[in-house]
Parts: sequence; C-alpha cells; structure tokens
Amino acid sequence: MSIIFSLFTIDLYEEVVFLWNQCDGIGLSDADSRGSIEAYLERNPAMSFVGRENGIIAGAILCGHDGRRGYIHHLAVRAEYRRQGLGHKLVEKSLSVLQVAGIRKCHLFIFNNNVSGIEFWKNIGWTYRKDINVISKTIE
Repeated sequence: MSIIFSLFTIDLYEEVVFLWNQCDGIGLSDADSRGSIEAYLERNPAMSFVGRENGIIAGAILCGHDGRRGYIHHLAVRAEYRRQGLGHKLVEKSLSVLQVAGIRKCHLFIFNNNVSGIEFWKNIGWTYRKDINVISKTIE
C-alpha cells in the first residue's frame, strides 16, 4: 500500500461524499452539503485529510475544533483498504494538527449499532463513553 496523504479540499467533495456513502455507519445529512463542508473546511483549515493510492481516494477524515475541543465528524476507509492502518494514520494526522492548535481533547459521534466502528476506535486507544448522551434540536 503506497498511500499519499493530502489535505481534504473542497475540490475533492464529490469523491469524498461518494466514499462516505459507501461506508456503513456514516450518517449524512443536510449539514454535509457542499456549501456546509466548504464552510467547515474554511473554519478549520488543514485539519481534514484524504489518503489516495493511484489517484483513488482510499480514506478520508473530516476534523475541526471549536477552540476548546476537537471533533471528528466522518472517518471513512474503502473496504479494500481496511485493517491496514490507513484509518489510524488519518486520525493521527488530524490529532497532530489539533495538538498544534492547543486542543487537548477530541470527540466524535458514533451510532450505537456501529459495532465495528466502536471496536476500531477502542483499538486505537479511544474511550467509549456510556456516561453521556447527545440531545439535538433542528433549528428551522
């Protein structure tokens, strides 16, 4: 595997969304529109990455922060590239940038039934928290 890493820029949007749609456990919504992702990338420059092999995006991560905590919104790796360390490398790249920005803790949202996703995060040293829940409201 000879993966080349680069920044996730808005010109890669269609390719990355295609990948996200291919991966179970990733929930997309209106917040993932091209305009929303472009604004997110602009507010959080150089924190999201893609990994490519032979020009094909094999993995991608969307990451940013609010000045206090980091957030990973979508990590995806093509099925044929899984279990080779690509997801972990993408996470480490984003965490390194968060650390330089002075962010000391990062969170992510994961569906309760995403067993393989939960196991991935636990295996790379993240803590699965059962003491908190998410409460949301759509603002219309």
